[in-house]
Amino acid sequence: MDTLVHDALLNKQNLKQILSTDKYDEKLFELARETALSVFGNRIYIRGLIEFTNHCKNGCYYCGINRENNNVERYRLSLDEILECCRKGDKLGFKTFVLQGGEDGYYSNARVVEMIRAIKKEFPNHALTLSIGERSYEAYKSFYDAGADRYLLRHETCTLEHYSKLHPDDMSLFNRLNCLKNLKNIGFQTGCGIMVGSPYQTIDNIVDDILYMYDFNPQMIGIGPFIAHKDTIFRDMPDGSVEMTLRILAIMRILLPHVLLPATTALGTLDKKGREKGILAGANVLMPNLSPLKDRKKYSLYNNKICTGEEAAESIEKLKKSISKIGYELVSDRGDYKD
Repeated sequence: MDTLVHDALLNKQNLKQILSTDKYDEKLFELARETALSVFGNRIYIRGLIEFTNHCKNGCYYCGINRENNNVERYRLSLDEILECCRKGDKLGFKTFVLQGGEDGYYSNARVVEMIRAIKKEFPNHALTLSIGERSYEAYKSFYDAGADRYLLRHETCTLEHYSKLHPDDMSLFNRLNCLKNLKNIGFQTGCGIMVGSPYQTIDNIVDDILYMYDFNPQMIGIGPFIAHKDTIFRDMPDGSVEMTLRILAIMRILLPHVLLPATTALGTLDKKGREKGILAGANVLMPNLSPLKDRKKYSLYNNKICTGEEAAESIEKLKKSISKIGYELVSDRGDYKD
């Protein structure tokens, strides 16, 4: 790693200049690729995504499953259905499962612990990631003690003014950032992240988020473009930029060489080659969908979400081919964070 480049990327003015230019910066992406290859080789880790509930108590203005949207057909997966998703994933070679859902009170802390223990009993050598929002320190500790390995909680923005434009008054940026601290202190491999191009986001906001993520030093970072949803107040807002998303992915790879960095579904939704471009910008994780086919379209966070109409096995074969074309391989590995 070129320490001069690394240090330059921690300078606010330099970051603003990189993010503000329209010129394609091949050197930035080349360095990000080289950094990822030096740490991970050409190995791309896969996580099996299980979207187990689209009920949510929150009213986030950008989200298609927010509590105000009455057009959503709500669903919840039973424990048996979740375990069946894991079994299918295991047969396909997945060694990590990601349980993702809205902040659904039906899944009490005790129910979540029950789910974790059931999955870990049947798949003791697999990693389990949770992405179920804000809970208490005690709840997070009980999840960790039950066997959960990772927790993804995208902070969306670290700027209070911007946060208040994306969320109702009953939500708190302080609480969100405190949850991230708690998760890391408990021992989770912890993930934060942002939506690129979210409404009212400025270059200064992005710069602050990059520096926040660097200082927080997470094990995972989820970065994807904002995509409007037809049933939210932001329905007419422009989608985020693929190019800007790729630049931020590259910057975070260079700044945090060992971080687990997904090429997100949202990136692939806006650009047919978005996930491949994400990998070529330094990403090293993909998250194919293991959710039941009957429910995938109901987990609609944004318009035109991809991966809603094909079996997981089909999805994996397509990914393998597309990734091999750019010189990378999908691997059946837990893909834990390593310093």
